[in-house]
Amino acid sequence: MRRLWAATWPKLGALALVLAGWQLLVLSGWRPDYLLPGPLPVFRQLGSDLHDPGFYQGVAVTLQRAATGFGIAILIGTTLGVAVARVRVVRAAIGVLLTALQSMPSIAWFPFAILLFGLSEVAIGFVVVLGASPAIANGTLHGIDHIPPSLLRSGRSLGARGFAMYRHIILPAALPSFVAGLKQGWAFSWRSLMAGELLANLGNHPSLGARLSYAREFGVAEELLATMIVILVIGMLVDGVFGYVDRTLRRRRGLSAV
Repeated sequence: MRRLWAATWPKLGALALVLAGWQLLVLSGWRPDYLLPGPLPVFRQLGSDLHDPGFYQGVAVTLQRAATGFGIAILIGTTLGVAVARVRVVRAAIGVLLTALQSMPSIAWFPFAILLFGLSEVAIGFVVVLGASPAIANGTLHGIDHIPPSLLRSGRSLGARGFAMYRHIILPAALPSFVAGLKQGWAFSWRSLMAGELLANLGNHPSLGARLSYAREFGVAEELLATMIVILVIGMLVDGVFGYVDRTLRRRRGLSAV
């Protein structure tokens, strides 16, 4: 219980400070209530949304898009990372390009995606994959690059060749960096997905991005902020899963005492 409380109270304290600052900003009169409502009206709206079946349908659509796009990005990013790390010609050809793609805002790809695929699910998935793949590829690449040469020599001396070398030596050794790349890739893909849903509002597929767009269009600030909170919480929960996996890996390898 002490460890649980030690891990929980800083988060609760930060949340209390954010809510207090939010309420003080509202009380200052900087913006009228219909533009900047306080925490209580927003959380009342959130409670109402939680009883709305359409809300869960929107969450399901967004999570399905996120899972599909992120899954494809993992396959592409991992393959690219391994190829760049182990094939000199590929590294010379696209090694620098991966970093350039990672630094490029994924929303900049959206006009091109619309040009290719129109306002469709494919366009949204295209932007999500492009947002996440470079980060995953770079995480894989850096993990492989930092494998101690003595570990590779030991694997070869024990008979590891070809796929066996990757299966038992290279990929396990690169796993911490790979997980860090996944964590970063998820952050990029989640942001890309929200931008895509805002720009490509598919009326027959309600989503969290669509709810944001509708709330802005009709000036419902409580709904807008409540949906933003849901998006933030989902992103934090998934990021927390990756953080837990990363801490577990480091603890098992003796890199962390906690």
